[in-house]
Amino acid sequence: MKFRKRIYYTETDKALMWDRWQKGESLQTIAQLFNRNHSSIAGVLSRTGGIRPPKRTRCEFALSLSAREEISRGIVAGHSIRSIAARLSRSPSTVSREINRNGGLKCYRANEADQVAWDRAQRPKTCKLVQNRALARMVAIKLKKLWSPVQISGWLKLMYPNDENFQVSHETIYRSLFIQARGALKKELVAHLRRTRVMRRSRHHTQKTADHGRITNTVSISERPAAVEDRAVPGHWEGDLISGSNNSHMATLVERHTRYVMLVKLNGKDTETVINALIKQAHKLPGELYKSLTWDRGKEMADHRRFTLATNVDVYFCDPQNPWQRGSNENTNGLLRQYFPKGTDLSVHSQAKLNAVARQLNERPRKTLDFHTPAERFNQCVALTG
Repeated sequence: MKFRKRIYYTETDKALMWDRWQKGESLQTIAQLFNRNHSSIAGVLSRTGGIRPPKRTRCEFALSLSAREEISRGIVAGHSIRSIAARLSRSPSTVSREINRNGGLKCYRANEADQVAWDRAQRPKTCKLVQNRALARMVAIKLKKLWSPVQISGWLKLMYPNDENFQVSHETIYRSLFIQARGALKKELVAHLRRTRVMRRSRHHTQKTADHGRITNTVSISERPAAVEDRAVPGHWEGDLISGSNNSHMATLVERHTRYVMLVKLNGKDTETVINALIKQAHKLPGELYKSLTWDRGKEMADHRRFTLATNVDVYFCDPQNPWQRGSNENTNGLLRQYFPKGTDLSVHSQAKLNAVARQLNERPRKTLDFHTPAERFNQCVALTG
């Protein structure tokens, strides 16, 4: 087995990752820039909980490299500390401390002193919730009550308007949860947030790409033949799912010419399960009586091309948010709620039970059929095909 060489990300690479992450791009999209898996990028970003570490900058009051070089030149020239401080517009004590902590008059070097000062300043600021454990406990209690960090922060300001020791910003609470190195709040408290992800996402993040939620390679209902539209010939069906509690579903199929109903038990809503069930149901009918199927834009039909290849049945899709384009099916779904009320568990019903309900509907006389039943009309079509 060939393994890819381990990659070591440079600071430039990491800066690019953070730029893309803050723009709202996904881990997988960023990983593709480096020909890596998303977990490789997550390892970099998750260290700070998806929050970009602030860029290090020098304090405006700290001695600069040029100021330290001026001190070094002054020492070599034999100038006094007071004269060096005057040239820098600094206090003599500032210059004295700078020289003493970096080797004294004989060993002072500007570059070395500057690097030591930079390294010495690199330390995480102690989080307020670490310093004030009583405040941290109060925040934890409210988080467990499902309060949001904004609500907690606002409530603390209201309760302790004159005591900043018991006030904390919502950003500090979020950072304490996402950046566990702070040691302020336990990681388990993230589970009480409304969004329980362990990394903060950009406000620009979205999973909705240009084709998100869309089924590809669809044929619009507008391209459906006129013979289907006017219900002149049998064999053209409308389909949909109805759902119940506990993530239970069934497929409903209605033949447009005869209003004949078929119900299909489903073990899930994913496209593989739905398509497999529809293929199995289609094979129970003569090909002459199953020529097309019209469905809405539900993702359960994402694999519609496999259904067509397996059954030779053309699939047409309604326009978005136009359920009336499957009028017979929508009407039938309403009738079915008499048998399967909303909010009930559909998984408890066997296929035999669904067949019995469909039989009752098919044996009801219909005004639109001049009070003949769908079963009578459909059986006539079957006899003609035989």
